[in-house]
Amino acid sequence: MINGLLSGGVYALVAVGITIVFGVMKMVNFAMGEFLMLGMYATWISYGLFNLNTYANAPFVILAMAAVGYLSYMLVIRPVLRKGGTAFILVTVGLSYFLQNLIELIIGPNFQTVPSDIKSAAIAVGGFTIAIPRLIALSIAFVLVILVNILLNKTVLGKAMRATSEKPEVAQMLGININNTYAFAFVLGIVLAGMAGLLITPLYYVYPQAGKIYSTTALMAVVLGGMGNIKGAFIGGIAIGLIEAVVGTLIAPDLGPAGIFILFLAVLYFKPQGLFGKGERVA
Repeated sequence: MINGLLSGGVYALVAVGITIVFGVMKMVNFAMGEFLMLGMYATWISYGLFNLNTYANAPFVILAMAAVGYLSYMLVIRPVLRKGGTAFILVTVGLSYFLQNLIELIIGPNFQTVPSDIKSAAIAVGGFTIAIPRLIALSIAFVLVILVNILLNKTVLGKAMRATSEKPEVAQMLGININNTYAFAFVLGIVLAGMAGLLITPLYYVYPQAGKIYSTTALMAVVLGGMGNIKGAFIGGIAIGLIEAVVGTLIAPDLGPAGIFILFLAVLYFKPQGLFGKGERVA
């Protein structure tokens, strides 16, 4: 359960990134796993350039992911903003395959690692062993989610994002530049995915398909928590990490994903709008 809680922090961070994009733009980004993978590669490149501790590469990763996110928005997302949900699905799925193959073409398919002094470090608490990198990942993910909540609820930019989410036409009439708001929301989601990539770099190999599992799992966390609900996305990610670890430990390691799908189906059956989602108002 401890391992599941710690792993769930990364799922939660990616899920919050998906939720922000969905909440403001009403689109699901199916390429979030690939942006997480780019965050891992940005960490690897930064380490090669500056030879810094993994977590000290965060400023480079944030800037690199912000640039990639803005470029992706301008070239891929903005042209289909008025096209509807199907177009979003097609372009983001296509973008995920494009990013995978681009990295494989430029860097190659080989597994890379980022050396870290704390890769195998652990602390003992009450007879249990807690891996330091996983604990750091959960702690940083928690702090980032709190900062996002503050941004959305306590700043003018956050209010503009919430207004755009509710009624973009009304927000535009009130003087909010919804195109800039969309761009910021998309870039913020990508930066969160990139930071999740940095946090798992000490734990896993870096390779072009590294983010694939996170796309599916984070999307399920978003649906479990309730589409557009940041608190729900975070709790959904933690719940998925717990279920995966408990089922994988008590039954069989390969059945961890099966436990996630059973939880997912059960929640959808009893509460289709998600744990914290609100049902649609009927006229």
